[in-house]
Amino acid sequence: MSGKIKLKNVRLSFPSLFRKAVFNGDETKFEATFLLNKEDHADTIAEIEAAIVAKIMTDLKGAKIKADKRCLKDGDDADYDGYEGCMSFKASNSKRPLVIDRGRNPVSEDDNLFYAGCYVNATVELWAQNNQWGKRVNANLLGVQFAADGEPFGDGTVADVDDFDDVDDDDDI
Repeated sequence: MSGKIKLKNVRLSFPSLFRKAVFNGDETKFEATFLLNKEDHADTIAEIEAAIVAKIMTDLKGAKIKADKRCLKDGDDADYDGYEGCMSFKASNSKRPLVIDRGRNPVSEDDNLFYAGCYVNATVELWAQNNQWGKRVNANLLGVQFAADGEPFGDGTVADVDDFDDVDDDDDI
């Protein structure tokens, strides 16, 4: 099986596409989690599962790799809203992935196009980890393309300019 896997019309969760994610105060990697509806994406899920098994057989010599050590996990086991009925697929990269709009034009963070809950297409590549931190099957995040708006995850509410009054220079601080 070729290394690249294309994910089409999947929901984006926990995106760190323009800046590396921060964990315990340390910058880590660019990353995102993609939600694949179990019914709508059954063929893609099967393709990913087969590719994971192939990685385990070839690169990890058939080692027993638990579900929590794989980049594809059952969303029904997650504690996040919106993950029910989906498989979650996490990918990361130390290099910034390609990030483009529907017309394949580069996008910057200032464009505010990507958010948790929007629909995207993504290209990822599986790799087997076998080092002092253990054996697992991970995924490199190669690129993400905006596909469509979706219901944002979380509250996502921000203030509106009408929530504030004008401030005069004479007002006490």
